[in-house]
Amino acid sequence: MNFTRRLFLKHTVASGAGFFSLFRKKAHAKDHLPVSDESQVGCLVDTTLCIGCRQCEKACNLNNNLAKPEVPFTDKSVFREMRRPTENALTVVNEYVGNPSPDQPQRANTYAKVQCMHCLDPSCVSACIVGALTRTKDGAVVYNPTICLGCRYCMVACPFQIPAYEYEDALAPLVKKCEFCADFSTGTGADPSCAKACPTEAILFGNRNELLDLARDRIRKRPDRYIDHIYGEHEVGGTSWLYLAGRPTEEIDLLSLPGDAPPRLTENIQHTIFKYGAIPLAIYGALGAVMWHTNRKQNTESNVEGENNE
Repeated sequence: MNFTRRLFLKHTVASGAGFFSLFRKKAHAKDHLPVSDESQVGCLVDTTLCIGCRQCEKACNLNNNLAKPEVPFTDKSVFREMRRPTENALTVVNEYVGNPSPDQPQRANTYAKVQCMHCLDPSCVSACIVGALTRTKDGAVVYNPTICLGCRYCMVACPFQIPAYEYEDALAPLVKKCEFCADFSTGTGADPSCAKACPTEAILFGNRNELLDLARDRIRKRPDRYIDHIYGEHEVGGTSWLYLAGRPTEEIDLLSLPGDAPPRLTENIQHTIFKYGAIPLAIYGALGAVMWHTNRKQNTESNVEGENNE
């Protein structure tokens, strides 16, 4: 019994040490995640120009070979309810009652597109324990299904609640989200089909820094049209998708989020814990308690058995 217990302890500690070492290596690699440089691309969505035509949805569907929708893209009845991206609709447009901006009284409603925001410091990438989600050098957050475990930590971690899961596929379910039309297999950078398809140029694709300059210029020239806020410039550390609006962003379901990226908080906590060895100590303490309890129980049983034999 003692030999078995010692062997168990040896292998447990060795495995724990190996896991601890890998985890720290992975966490350390993320400490220097690139944030924003000249290669960082993005999309600027001007919600005051969106007319709800759903051409972006159609382009996304065709480019990603998604299932044909039950309702045609020309059908505006979908606006009767709020929608979120799904495994078969990586982007959706929603309608909000009220004109897009003060200088557009003739337009009754506002439209806003929803998709993965491609964070500069993505929580989904930080949460993925096998590296199935990665951030490319131009900022696209892409997914490798061949190594995904299906743990869905990315779904929990995403502050925008974007990743969807193929629950109906019992054999090989995948996590699905917008990947900026980047080709992971060939290393091709972001090239969003939705931006190409927009007839009003409500979606503009380009260098993120240049898009920010353009957005600031629009706000400066048309303060009667836009609120003085570029959504995505600072939210959760910044996102590749940027939004201009003529009304409070909360009214068009753009969540009010802090400026700090969630991975910075969680990884700092993890690093602090691991730095002082709290996890290994906890493992050793738990194993020691189990061994003490087992030995005590065996000694008690042996004493009782000895008394009965007398």
